[in-house]
Amino acid sequence: QVQLVESGGGLVQAGGSLRLSCAASGRTPSTYGVGWFRQAPGKERAFVAAINWSGRSIYYADSVKGRFTISRDNAVNTVYLQMNSLQPEDTAVYYCAADERIVVITTTPVAADFDSWGQGTQVTVSS
Repeated sequence: QVQLVESGGGLVQAGGSLRLSCAASGRTPSTYGVGWFRQAPGKERAFVAAINWSGRSIYYADSVKGRFTISRDNAVNTVYLQMNSLQPEDTAVYYCAADERIVVITTTPVAADFDSWGQGTQVTVSS
């Protein structure tokens, strides 16, 4: 497993942008696929975006396509989630997750696909 720490959350007005970071440490984190999930109050944790170890396989939830961009820099063991055109419905705690089994992403990942999780970072979008 790897250890994950999210950062970059905060309060932003609708239409604004935030960039989340997920810093990984531990056992060869650059070989792991990473996903972002979010959980709003009273709702289940939902998939947002995922990227494999090389960055060549990427998958987005329909709700964020065209607005969010996932990327990674293996030199610093960090995965990013650039979030643009934020809306109040994007308000949630955002979690990053990692798993070495994430090689090629062809379907929507689920939480059970990942065995390492960060503590989450709050994103609040005001209207």
